[in-house]
Amino acid sequence: MTLLKVERDGPITTLTIDRADTMNPLGAPGDGDEFRAACDAINRDMEVRCVILTGAGRAFSAGGDIKAMQSKTGTFGGSPPAISDGYRDNIHLILRALHGLRVPVVAAVNGPAIGLGCDVACLADIRIASDKAKFGVTFLKLGIVPGDGGTWILPRVIGMSRAAELFYTGDVIDAATAEDWGLVSRVVAHDDLLAEAQALAAKIASMPPHSLRQSKMLLRQGQQVNYDTALEMAANTQAMMHHTDDHAEGVAALIEKRAPDFKGR
Repeated sequence: MTLLKVERDGPITTLTIDRADTMNPLGAPGDGDEFRAACDAINRDMEVRCVILTGAGRAFSAGGDIKAMQSKTGTFGGSPPAISDGYRDNIHLILRALHGLRVPVVAAVNGPAIGLGCDVACLADIRIASDKAKFGVTFLKLGIVPGDGGTWILPRVIGMSRAAELFYTGDVIDAATAEDWGLVSRVVAHDDLLAEAQALAAKIASMPPHSLRQSKMLLRQGQQVNYDTALEMAANTQAMMHHTDDHAEGVAALIEKRAPDFKGR
């Protein structure tokens, strides 16, 4: 059963986690390959400038498949080494694919984002939440640990203290608390969520595509390297951008007091 619905609207691609009848669980065999294929296609297509990630129905994603955990089937079946490989070769592919997207990603969190679903949302560059959204990393309540790298992801979004509180208690927070904690940029009325995400994505997509992708790279790398390295990366990347047609267009548009028309050249 396929997982993702992929829709293209000009420079914006929307990825919808589409198992609405079961609240969009993740981790079935093949899910990682499907995410990887979709994200690889986006990275190769210079016409794509922004991605919207959302869920079908009433949930963003309720996390891993609890019934498969109970029956010890699929990714969650077999010996401990087999389960480790299931995470590496399937669940981790989902996260690596999203983390490796070279264009900005806007998560439109339309409902519960729990466990793996919360960590997937946190890999987006920007998160907008419906007022019906909820967030939690409830692994310990199931007697397991965050096997998806969530202990690396979540502290980078909300800080160590609040991440630890969520992991250690298994608490689920509402959208207003998520906004207060910096987990989401803003909360909007449920019926307005997709329109808000599309408007934001359109604004992002109006930017020059090479500079957009390079800015994401610098933001990402800036969290991992020291300041001197970040400055060197910025100088070298900036030098390349000064030689693009889009840079000339941006300067000309500002001087001529008009909207720029970036072509990705």
